[in-house]
Amino acid sequence: MVHTFSFTYSDKTYYFVWDTESGSLHNVDRVAFLIVCRLYEVRALTKEEEAELDLLPEYEYDGIVSELKNLEAEGSLNAPCTTYAEKKRTGEIKAMCLNMCYDCNLRCKYCFADEGTYHTVSRAHMNAETGMAAIDWLIEKSGTRHNLEVDFFGGEPLLCYDAVKKIVEYARGREKESGKVFSFTMTTNCLLLDEEKAKWLDENMYNVVLSLDGRKQVHNRMRPTANGRDVYDLIRKNALYMAKLRGKKSYYVRGTFTHENLDFAADVKAMVEAGFDSVSVEPVVTDIEGIALTKEDLPAIKEEYDKLARFYLDRYNEGREFTFFHYFIDLQTSPCMVKRLTGCGSGCEYVAVSPDGKIYPCHQFCEQEEYLMGDVWGGKGREGVEDFFATNIVTRKSECKNCFAKYYCSGGCAANNIKFGGGMDKVTPITCEMMKKRLENALFIEAYKLSGE
Repeated sequence: MVHTFSFTYSDKTYYFVWDTESGSLHNVDRVAFLIVCRLYEVRALTKEEEAELDLLPEYEYDGIVSELKNLEAEGSLNAPCTTYAEKKRTGEIKAMCLNMCYDCNLRCKYCFADEGTYHTVSRAHMNAETGMAAIDWLIEKSGTRHNLEVDFFGGEPLLCYDAVKKIVEYARGREKESGKVFSFTMTTNCLLLDEEKAKWLDENMYNVVLSLDGRKQVHNRMRPTANGRDVYDLIRKNALYMAKLRGKKSYYVRGTFTHENLDFAADVKAMVEAGFDSVSVEPVVTDIEGIALTKEDLPAIKEEYDKLARFYLDRYNEGREFTFFHYFIDLQTSPCMVKRLTGCGSGCEYVAVSPDGKIYPCHQFCEQEEYLMGDVWGGKGREGVEDFFATNIVTRKSECKNCFAKYYCSGGCAANNIKFGGGMDKVTPITCEMMKKRLENALFIEAYKLSGE
């Protein structure tokens, strides 16, 4: 499948042809761009564009078509859709999210987990023994997998700091005899992130995710404390300390944009200018009126992604590059096809554990009993859950068949598709449109950098 797009930066318009199946990106001039649109029926040309091509000398038009056919022959343009043999699920689990507690010291207005409670009343905390049992379960279920990943999540996992430390110590103690190597990540809102905790996290975590919504007014409006206090200044200070402590090690500061801050490029700019060099800002996932994104928001959102791409390149050209999660793409050594087809592997390669040891396909399914997969002590769950999630493959989704972004979003988030799209084999249209725009911009940025301009 052939896709075309353009991007204007510094008063120059760049034209691109993207081949979905081969993953080839071609930077072309405007005339070739229009010929591709016509030849491969990418889109209908305007009267002005048709007139532009009609004025082209026949030999020049035929020469461009000949070059395009050569690209076809080498397999980098209009490549046929390959029927990939779906990898047989081995039942091996490689990653686990430990929901350390159904409790939080913030009351984020958009929280998918209902203020961290996951719609329970217990505000339960995981004890170290349950976490250790989860580590044992992961080792047992990992089969031939050597590298295992554990993410400490919540609620706010630093409310269970002592238990987290014991779980990490236990896992490290089991590495040698089990032949496994653990990588740990923590996602924290930074409110409890003092110097001692930050240093421990720096020494023991492969990655640290720091939640911050960008500008002060945005953060304080969306992320107050349980008693309604504004804590942006404290959280930003703690997050900056953690980021600087990390140095070259992995971390990123993660924000959320909603209907209330569609100008989210300003939030990214605020975080970068504050000193963070690894940033992600994610669209909110909610149906709360006034906070949820709507299809009417899409033009503004797409324009904001363009502003963000230009800001990124301005910094890049000044030698002050930063990482924006959605604009990082590797055209040389991108993910294997199995990863592109299956995405995160929720329910098959990745699971989540509740504070009381119950196992679910991912953290967004916690306490939804129809998706219970068992518990860390060997208890049984609902029959067929694993088989159901094994079908979550992008090539099985009719709505993804003709999408140029399908191998980079893998059909989207299973939980969100079920909740907002009507089923795991469905998609959420607003999310799809944002993904397409981010991919186009990421491809342009990578091409720009590779060109050496």
